[in-house]
Amino acid sequence: MTTIDPQFAATEAREARRARLFTRINKADAWFQVLGLAWITPILRAAAGDNPRAQLKDIWRLLAVPLISIMAFLLLWGTLAPKVQTSLGAIPGPAEVWTEAVNLHADAEAKAEKRADHYDRVEKRNARLIEQGKTDQVKDIPYTGAPSYYDQIWTSIQTVFFGFLLASVVAIPLGIAAGLSATANAAINPLVQIFKPVSPLAWLPIVTMVVSAVYATNDGFFAKSFLVSAITVTLCSLWPTLINTALGVASIDKDLVSVSKVLKMNTWTKITKLVLPSALPLIFTGLRLSLGVGWMVLIAAEMLAQNPGLGKFVWDEFQNGSSQSLAKIIVAVLTIGIIGFLLDRVMFALQSLFTFSNNR
Repeated sequence: MTTIDPQFAATEAREARRARLFTRINKADAWFQVLGLAWITPILRAAAGDNPRAQLKDIWRLLAVPLISIMAFLLLWGTLAPKVQTSLGAIPGPAEVWTEAVNLHADAEAKAEKRADHYDRVEKRNARLIEQGKTDQVKDIPYTGAPSYYDQIWTSIQTVFFGFLLASVVAIPLGIAAGLSATANAAINPLVQIFKPVSPLAWLPIVTMVVSAVYATNDGFFAKSFLVSAITVTLCSLWPTLINTALGVASIDKDLVSVSKVLKMNTWTKITKLVLPSALPLIFTGLRLSLGVGWMVLIAAEMLAQNPGLGKFVWDEFQNGSSQSLAKIIVAVLTIGIIGFLLDRVMFALQSLFTFSNNR
């Protein structure tokens, strides 16, 4: 009878556990890459004992170098900003901007409390009227206070996603048609070349007049200002998706197209089973570009049309001209940049999710 060395068995079990651990780390690394947290992977691998020296090089490249770059930028900003004098005073440094960010947060909390108090009073008033039998006087009194900084951020995010979805609904079918048919491509291409370079500054007055004429009342499901900004985003952001979709569809392997003809696939089956899966990477590239363009366009549209959102916040602070206005504008600029990065990460995560699904 063969006996197993206990020490050998323990070593084998330890190596098996280590292999399973590295497998989990490698699976998690795919999502760390999507979320922009790739630096976590070498830390986990180093902790698990996988060549710590090599992992330290990756930690230096993925974490330490970006942190040093950010610190150098903040140091340069803090040093040079006070030397630049404007009509509103010196350019605020990182400390002043952070202070205004804290103040905006405190102001948002105070406004949230006011809103909650308002609706609490309205609810108590209506309950009292119901008890007194005066149900005809019960009504919902909306809160009319100024929106907080977070309210304006949320308004901008809602608007850009609405405009982006409209653009996608228009651009993806047109892109598929242009990619499948040379005739459709010949019809669509001139319009793309003409309207793609048009600035949102040119679209905005046209959209404003059309929405005002068609959407006569402001009591509908959407406010006029919301529609003006969203449609302007749509008109400026649909082109990258349209172009990349058409390119992706046109790049499908000709052998696959021949197979679809042999199998006598109908148009719907051909699009859903063959065209979309093959063109998906380029379609998502277009969607990511469109969302980025839409976010930039939205801020400009809100500033010019004075529609609610971050763009209006920037313009109001510019017009306000107080000693804190510059710092608040810089807070808004950083917020716009961070949200733009997060929106791109969201689209990249969706792209990776569909790609992973297709690969399994």
